[in-house]
Amino acid sequence: MNDWLLDARTALIAAKVYCEAVRGQVARAVSSGGVVDPVAMTREQHRVHGFAWIAASLAALDATLDWAVRTQAAGRFGDAEQLVLQIGFGEYLAQIAYALPMSANEVVRPSVFATEADALHFAAQPAVARFLSEGNTPATRAALTALLEQGARPCDALGDDVLDQIRDQMRAFTSAAITPHAHEWHLADMLIPDTVIADMAALGVFGVCIPERYGGLGLGKLAMAVVSEELSRGWICAGSLGTRSEIAGELIAENGTDEQRARFLPKIADGSCLPTAVFTEPDTGSDLASVWTRGEQQPDGSWLVTGAKTWITHAARADLMTLLVRTDQDTKGYGGLSMLLAEKTRGTEGTPFPDPGIDGSEIAVLGYRGMKEYALGLDEFAVKSDGLLGAAEGQGFKQLMRTFEGARIQTAARAIGVASNAFELAIDYAMGRKQFGQALIGFPRVADKLAMMATEIVMARELTYAAARAKDAGARCDIEAGMAKLLAARTAWTAADNAVQIHGGNGYALEYPISRVLCDARILNIFEGAAEIQAQVIGRGLLAALPTSSAG
Repeated sequence: MNDWLLDARTALIAAKVYCEAVRGQVARAVSSGGVVDPVAMTREQHRVHGFAWIAASLAALDATLDWAVRTQAAGRFGDAEQLVLQIGFGEYLAQIAYALPMSANEVVRPSVFATEADALHFAAQPAVARFLSEGNTPATRAALTALLEQGARPCDALGDDVLDQIRDQMRAFTSAAITPHAHEWHLADMLIPDTVIADMAALGVFGVCIPERYGGLGLGKLAMAVVSEELSRGWICAGSLGTRSEIAGELIAENGTDEQRARFLPKIADGSCLPTAVFTEPDTGSDLASVWTRGEQQPDGSWLVTGAKTWITHAARADLMTLLVRTDQDTKGYGGLSMLLAEKTRGTEGTPFPDPGIDGSEIAVLGYRGMKEYALGLDEFAVKSDGLLGAAEGQGFKQLMRTFEGARIQTAARAIGVASNAFELAIDYAMGRKQFGQALIGFPRVADKLAMMATEIVMARELTYAAARAKDAGARCDIEAGMAKLLAARTAWTAADNAVQIHGGNGYALEYPISRVLCDARILNIFEGAAEIQAQVIGRGLLAALPTSSAG
């Protein structure tokens, strides 16, 4: 085995030991008698979230090493792949040991955890020290950028013929049907054309995970991640169209009655039924336990829904709303919530909401424009008697929570696609634009940015694939999905921000596509659970797994 791979394995073991030391210290700060205290979790958010970021970075290193080993076994571990390993391990080990950025001005350091001595011991381990001194250096970044300039790209093969064919097919479709038009659609604030949706449906985009007996492809979350990633290379909105179908498809396939599955899943799979997720309310945000939109059952078994929802993507053109409502007004919190399958008439530009009992106003947004965002008002909107998901009242929150793993994996995949788009725009511009007599790519600070983009895209991608594989294996993976979403969203924003910087003034001009990519990248750190929510979920999940003695 390559000696860098051997050292990576040894360094990873040392990093896990250090992470355990951090976890023990955080547990002592937020636990009492071995039980995590929610009040302390909130009070100690900087520590808890810092620990979550360290754990996510460690998971990314683990996934990157797994990628390198698989790539070497396939005979594809070349110079670019080795440099990605060196740079990635060098950078993330340094962040864990010294200072890790949770955001642009929030940095977590060992002193936060009182683990300064542990961090010094960790950094002094020979394999770790080698990466710290020889991993992410000006020389390794320059060498990687030189390869990238020549057209080399780190291996993204999955080693599975079906998945690799899906990637090739989706990349070709995106290059032909999405990328050439995305910026025009964005600037015009257009919906993705119906013809493009029809082409995506023909490729199976909306039925990737829907069982074959209902007209889907019957594939797993890893396939879904690949599809989302490749479509998002062209435009995040193309990748996001599948998210609504994925959420609705999983909700119905896992929780629906036989009649609901037979009725809705084939239509979702073939694209004739476009769903939208209707969960968020103006005053609740991520606090779904506080949802107050009410669903009242009528004598004939139908439901009348009254309330307000907001940030509803693709609401006007959707045919089906997965609608979270409170059907038991006397039960507070999650227990009173139910999920309704609310059919509606597809709107038009002139009449976006033609049905009685529902109206909506468009929310103007910076990016992510291809489906449009709406605030909805519901006033005794009618839902059929068989619209209660699974015919089970009071189960809405539990049903929804099981879909969040897949949704966050898909969001991470979209982030990787956005980051890849930013990288390609940046390197093309850096190679073509000359300043002071040479191409921009010849300047070290520009080359550094490109090398780090390429490296972090691989690391975030492999972390996302690892979460998808865990989901496909039937394992609970809310923590892994949260880590993937957390890290991939940061990668997308960093790549887009640096790509704009490489473009200079032109990056701020609306005519350049990178201006769109920057706006699209920003939302990734917010929707499907903001970065702070993700860090809280990860930290809480990892700390709850602690044995009592570790809480000390």
